[in-house]
Amino acid sequence: MKLLCNAATAAAIFLALGAVSTSCSDSKSYAERLTEENQSVNRFLCDQRVEDHFPEDGSFEFGHNAPYYKMDQEGNVYMQVIYPGNSARAEKDNRVYFRFTRYNLARYETGKEMVGAGNSDDLLGQNNLGSLYFVYDNYELQASITYGSGIQVPMRYLGSDAKVNLVVKSQYGWYNETTNVIPFLYNIRYYESPMFPWTGEANN
Repeated sequence: MKLLCNAATAAAIFLALGAVSTSCSDSKSYAERLTEENQSVNRFLCDQRVEDHFPEDGSFEFGHNAPYYKMDQEGNVYMQVIYPGNSARAEKDNRVYFRFTRYNLARYETGKEMVGAGNSDDLLGQNNLGSLYFVYDNYELQASITYGSGIQVPMRYLGSDAKVNLVVKSQYGWYNETTNVIPFLYNIRYYESPMFPWTGEANN
């Protein structure tokens, strides 16, 4: 698996990911799209270590060789913990800032390079992304609804500065993208503050 984030094209790709070509999918039913989404996720997970259960006490194996843990019964979210973070845990209504690169898993092929997009390298907000945040565990607010429930899952178990790879199916993804039925792989890191030290290094 080779995943890349090209800063020069990140902004354009980021916008393009939100708009899916309908030329091939207009004739497909929603059920057919869900089937294809599951196939895309399974294709990716076949190349990974996967655990069907996760340690509810938070004692996750972590690192780049850690398994992907199935985080819900339906398999809408899978999490690989790269770094579990520190002892600071989010509480309801806390702002959680995040930086990410995400990859369209419908385009995943074993051994092939994938180009991702996001705000991981947009340190100064030049791509109009900058530091983003959600309000933890409060889905009455637009700031949380916008990015979906999937990216909030790690904050139930991990601390500030945690870094994860996260497989998120469409129903747990961004609100304005649910009908696209596209799963994404996120490389994402969480912060208590937008001013928290950030190096922009992809493999920290």
